[in-house]
Amino acid sequence: MPKTAPSSAPERLDRIFREALTSFQQGQIARAQVSFEEVLRIQPKNRDALIVLGVIAGQTKNPQKALALFDKAIEIDPTSAAAFNNRGLALRQLGQLDAALASFDRAITLKGDFAEAHFRRGLVLKLLGKPDAALASYDRAIALKPDFAIAYSNRGVVLRDLSQLDAALASLERAIALKAEYAEPYYNRGLVLQDLDQRDAAMASYDRAIALDADFAEAHFSRGGLLNELQRPDAALASYDRAIALKKDCAEAHLGRGNVFKNLNQLDAALASYDHAIAIKPDYAEAYYNRALLLLSRGDFARGWADYEWRWKSKNLSAFKGKRDFGQPLWSGRKSIAGKTILLHGEQGLGDTLQFCRYARLVADLGARVILEVPEPLVNLLAGLAGPSQIVARGSPLPSFDCHCPLLSLPLAFNTDLHSIPRATRYLAADAKKVALWQARLGEKVKPRVGLAWSGRAENANDHNRSVLLADLMRHLPDQYQYVSLQKDVRERDRIALESNKSIMHIAANFSDTAAVCECLDLVLSVDTSIAHLSAALGKRTWILLPLISADWRWLLERDDSPWYPSVKLYRQSTEGDWGGVFARVGGDLNEAL
Repeated sequence: MPKTAPSSAPERLDRIFREALTSFQQGQIARAQVSFEEVLRIQPKNRDALIVLGVIAGQTKNPQKALALFDKAIEIDPTSAAAFNNRGLALRQLGQLDAALASFDRAITLKGDFAEAHFRRGLVLKLLGKPDAALASYDRAIALKPDFAIAYSNRGVVLRDLSQLDAALASLERAIALKAEYAEPYYNRGLVLQDLDQRDAAMASYDRAIALDADFAEAHFSRGGLLNELQRPDAALASYDRAIALKKDCAEAHLGRGNVFKNLNQLDAALASYDHAIAIKPDYAEAYYNRALLLLSRGDFARGWADYEWRWKSKNLSAFKGKRDFGQPLWSGRKSIAGKTILLHGEQGLGDTLQFCRYARLVADLGARVILEVPEPLVNLLAGLAGPSQIVARGSPLPSFDCHCPLLSLPLAFNTDLHSIPRATRYLAADAKKVALWQARLGEKVKPRVGLAWSGRAENANDHNRSVLLADLMRHLPDQYQYVSLQKDVRERDRIALESNKSIMHIAANFSDTAAVCECLDLVLSVDTSIAHLSAALGKRTWILLPLISADWRWLLERDDSPWYPSVKLYRQSTEGDWGGVFARVGGDLNEAL
């Protein structure tokens, strides 16, 4: 019987390589690794074996080893686009984003139609905060590979970042059409639908993502956030718990749990969840911020003000995206400012500026010259405020100054606690000439006058909790008063009630005129909006209507008075969403006040 001829070395190498590649493609990673390492023992400069072993190292969370293998492959073949492409992925895993981008660019230079490299380049550009460039890379990848489902999905994410929600939705729908069993675009579509306030459709999209991938922690987390918005706290907690079970270091889910517990008034549990989120992610600005709001609402100012400083470090807190980067240093209360010029600047809404401009006098008392920058509508009103040497409208050129401080950082600078709040009965005054003019316009006073403000800005995230319907409010108010509408902007839903009610005089004035009108009133009745702060800062008797859920931290908890304003009385909902009970108490107290 004839003997079988032994395989030649090249044939043996080719067989081992093909077997290794088959194992890799079938997901038999350990077996593939052993075989490719055997290939390298036979042929140490096998570029393709080095590349695949680098891919395996990356998949097994060893990017440093992967990078070394790709570098060796490039040393053997500097024209290998695949090696540069995969090298870019390893660098991205290592957080070396600029180097990763350069590696993807090199891959594209070597192979201009390399769709995968264009796609991965887009991923890095997004991480570098360059969404427009990322979008261009995704578009190029799709042009080269029209059925590139994951590129459409990631393109949708970038379009959402750019606030192009309809285009984002279309891109995600295309990804789903191309690869219906792919969970990620359903998840991303849910985020976009939630942004579009299509909550039922968003929930269905999250549910579909979870049906396709039951271990999709981010989908469980986002579903929990939506359930919390829909005021389904038990279901929200269950979703957050599932996310945490799948991903124990999911700080976002712990933050979400904290927000649910806060809404349920389970404040110790909320605080524990925020603490847990911060323990996992020590630089988690949103968790510090939410913990600050809870601490401040409990009157724990010592810890609350410190946490509140994290508001500037968040990329997601829309109210704080306008951080001012001055060349002059931030004043934190530690250094003497005697003889210095300091810029105090309003950072948030009109009400916040009205509440915290009171600190200008304290700063001036330290021997500083105070420049106060405020929103333009407040410039005339604050002209007589004690403390500032100069009032500047936001957006106007600033005079020279030595240091600066945002208004809401001043309580921290002065170590403000519940007993040291600057609490003057009034610290603002309307222009006397305007007061006289409005007294004449209002006419002879035949009844006590009550000012009304029943809604804030519709854009406010908490508007659905704090604003009320004028018609619902008026049904509970006694006829023995003359009512004056202080609403500058009246929504269509309230217009008929306002125009048909002869007991209400409507004015549409700027802030300085509104202040003059307030001086002509006996009482101001307002929801939690800037009018309430204006009236209280003027020292007017002010009644403020507060929701049970998401009442602002500055009104503290379970109090009917305010340490910030001696003239304020608070009326809180006793049941979530029940304004009727609040209106009835207000009406009864107005009857007794006659």
